[in-house]
Parts: sequence; structure tokens; C-alpha cells
Amino acid sequence: MSGDIVTILRAWGKLDDRDAQRAQGLVISSGEPLHRVLCRLGLVAEADVARALAEMLNLPLATRADYPPSPVLADRLTPAFLQTYRVLPLADAADHAVIAMADPLDRETMRALEIRLGKALHARVAVPAELQQQIARLYGQAVEAAVDTGQATGGADLERLRELASEAPVIRLVNRLIEQAVAARASDIHVEPEASDVRIRLRIDGVLREAEVIATGRHLALVSRVKILSGLDVVERRLPQDGRFQTSVEGRAIDIRVSCLPTVHGESLVLRLLDKASAPLDLARLGFTDAVRAKLETVLAEPHGILLVTGPTGSGKTTTLHAALQRLNTGERKLITVEDPVEYQAPGVRQIQVRPQIGLEFATALRSILRHDPDVIMVGEIRDTETARVAVQAALTGHFVMATLHTNDAAGAVTRLGDMGIEPYLMTSSLKAVLAQRLVRTLCPACREPYREPAPAVRALGLDRLSGEANPRLYRARGCAACGGTGYAGRLCVAELLPLSDAVREAVLARADTTAIERIALAEGMQTMRVDGLLKALAGVTSIADVLRATQGD
Repeated sequence: MSGDIVTILRAWGKLDDRDAQRAQGLVISSGEPLHRVLCRLGLVAEADVARALAEMLNLPLATRADYPPSPVLADRLTPAFLQTYRVLPLADAADHAVIAMADPLDRETMRALEIRLGKALHARVAVPAELQQQIARLYGQAVEAAVDTGQATGGADLERLRELASEAPVIRLVNRLIEQAVAARASDIHVEPEASDVRIRLRIDGVLREAEVIATGRHLALVSRVKILSGLDVVERRLPQDGRFQTSVEGRAIDIRVSCLPTVHGESLVLRLLDKASAPLDLARLGFTDAVRAKLETVLAEPHGILLVTGPTGSGKTTTLHAALQRLNTGERKLITVEDPVEYQAPGVRQIQVRPQIGLEFATALRSILRHDPDVIMVGEIRDTETARVAVQAALTGHFVMATLHTNDAAGAVTRLGDMGIEPYLMTSSLKAVLAQRLVRTLCPACREPYREPAPAVRALGLDRLSGEANPRLYRARGCAACGGTGYAGRLCVAELLPLSDAVREAVLARADTTAIERIALAEGMQTMRVDGLLKALAGVTSIADVLRATQGD
């Protein structure tokens, strides 16, 4: 070896004593290798760390010219293995294979590769961002389009963007934004370029809040860094792109889904964050009342039929479906999903990502799923007549189907299926229940303040009838340090569940409208979303203002 990595980086003027001590302290507390800590914190550019590792270990540095035009040893090593262990075969000879490695100190992966390939390895040190981009080119979206990213878009431009993306300041910026979003419990990071600067906003409890403004000059590097992390085409700026990557914040695994959209001032990014440790994939934790949850679990116990979950975008439908899926995932059933996109990755469940660009639509995937003998099928969204018909047919042939649908309320789902051409007799034979939901913000328990509404408002909302008091005590948002001044901390569901009772089935067969179906359901005890929300407001969980905002028009 030619000295340790800190000595080399200091000699090059890439690392000062203070940053070296900070990194070595984190190595002790986290157990993570020093070179990874340096990159993760953005203290040193990835390219410089890779160059230092190459010098320290007396290994060659992988250059752009070293990466193959097509996959090498693809029959022996899966893309998942390459992505997970950050390696890529560069060449294959009779007695050895040349392998690019982001972490050449990972001896276990080296041994695994030697055993798998049955030959000696000649390692080269790879810049992690470059390696990930090459894996994506060879095995990801670029392969489906049969396009070599470097050749199609210009090698010089690609190299410049890679260099920008691997510089320490942009690594620190991206890491800081993600850490800030996780600390604030944000669900999304929005990067929005404008004429003179770039706005960065966080969606917290469903509401966008400005986090910071950065200079336009930093926008290209930020976008390039995110694209490389998520395996996207770095130099394609004319078309929308979608990708994903995983990172770790304070030991917590965070899945990040990336959407890139071209706008007149540059590419706009949305990063959706999913904290695997805190995602409440449990019906009891989503905010459903005991009565709704009990009825929902009765429906989930059915051997076949359809459960629909309805509501607008951002109302928590996918989370509810995955919580129901987890409830059914006991190991005794085969569960298959078809989604767009796959937001939650569920162990033990076969999940399919639709790809309209190659003809893999919901209906196409559903037909194929039926030949795999599933017990439970989850459909991300019923968007068209063809998907609706296949879902109904699956339910009628002994499968339990769960799906989302865009309607304002539970009764409206029946009308929507009718508009899609599903005959009433097919609906009554297959549909078991419709769950409609919205998300309301929960009041911060540290600063919520009690108050009483004026008597006319109490009567207009029916709060006197619901509470049994003429002027019940309510709570409203105030704002404190604990909740970031918003007065709210977290969200929960307000919902209405419409089971297909005999009376409702008769109304459907008679082609009754939405109002008539809802009237029957209410007479049978269904609570509307607004009533559910008002009861939660009376319990001090949320505010009247947020309930009215979420259920406006219902």
C-alpha cells in the first residue's frame, strides 16, 4: 500500500484536519468504512476518494473507456447483485475477470465473486456515481430503449455532468436536503427552477412549505447528482424520467422515488421519501375507527370479491391497500400486485411495475397474473374499462381483488364502474365494499389550544348532535417549536365504508343514482367522511378547519 487514505487526501490538499477528525469520529460511532463516510458526508469528491483508494491499494482506476458496450458475464451475475454490491464486470478472460468495484476493500464481495465465477479477479477502482450510471446503462432503462447513453447524448457533455455530480459541494447539498426532509417528516422534496433562482419546498403533512432558495448555477449539478443516484439518463433534459434510489439517514433506510419533468426554466424534480421504519402499514395505525376497521377486516376475510379504495390523489389510498395487503400476507396465500409506481416493497409479495412504453399496462399484467394462480391481487388503479372488466372477471373466478378508483365518495364508485361499462349484475356479484378516504392533519399535542365555536356554527355542522353538548370544546392549531410553527404533527384517515348489503345491491340492480345509494347506506349506519372527521375533531385529534378543508364538497 502507498499510505492510508487520509494521508493521501491530505497530501493532495483534498482533506483538512478538522474534516478528517469529524469523519474518523463517525467511523467509530457508525462502524462504516472511512472512505464511505468521506463520500456520504461530501467532505471529499467521490472521484478523489476513488483515486486515493486506487493509489493506496496499487490498483488501476476504472475510466470511461474501460466500461464495456454490452453486459459482461450477464449469465453469471444478476443486475440486482451488481447494484447491491456496487460491482460491474469489465472484461472476461480464460483465467480471470476484470471487475470494477466502488469499494475495493470489500473482501467478502471479492470472495463471493471469485466463488461464483470460478476464476481470479483483477479489480479496478470505480467512482461510485459512474459505476451506478454504467449499471443503469447496461441493465436498466437505457437497455430497454436500446440506447447507449454516452453515444446518444455526447460523451463530453456526459463527462462534464458526471464531474459536476461527484463534486463534494453538490453531494453535501443533496445529502443535506434529504436529511432536512427526513427530520421535518416531509413526504416530498420539490426542486423548482425559476427565472432567477431555484426554490426548494418540502411537503409536510400534505402542505408545501418553502425550505430554501439556491442559486440557478447549482441547479444543473443538483439535478445531475439525483439522476445518477436514481439511474436516469443524465443528459436527457427534454423528456420526463422516473427512477428511484435508497439511502440511509441516521441508520434509517429511506426509499426515494424520483420524478424529473422538463420546464421552461430547467428540470423540475420531485423526490418522494418513504421511511421504511416509520411507514404505518397497519390498519390500526392509519386512523380508522374501530367500527370501520372491524367491517374492513370482515371484508378482507372474504375468499373472493373486490374491495375498492377511493379518493383523490394524495389521500392515502396506496398506503391503505398495502396495510390491507400486509394483513393478508400470512404465508398461506399467493399475493401479486400490479402498480404504477411500486411505492412500498413488500416481502413475500410478487410486485409488478407497469411500463406503458413497452405495452405492459394494468389490464395486460392482470391477464398474465391470473395464470400464476394468485389468491389476492392488488391493482394500483382501475383507470379504464378493460382493467375494470379483467378485475371483475378475476373476482368472479375465485380471487380477492383490491384496487383504487378516483371518485369523491364511496357511493360514487358504483356509478363510476357503471360509466366504465360494468353491468349492474356483475357489480353486485363481485363488489364487496367501497372504502372512501381523505387525510387530515393531526394537531400538535404540545401546543393545541381549546376554544368553542359560535352557536350557529355548532348547529350548522351538527356538532351539538354528535357530541350531545350544546357548545362542545374543540381544539385548534397554534404552533410551537415542536411542530415547526404549523400547529400540526402527522396525518390520519377520515373514511366511510360502504358494504354491498342486500338493500344496496337491489339499488344497484335498479340502476339507482349515487344519492339514492348513499341514502340507503346512511340508513344502514354508514358514517360519512365528514362525520368521521368531525368526531375526531371533537376528540381533539384534529381541527374543524382541517376536516372542512379535506372533505370540502363531500
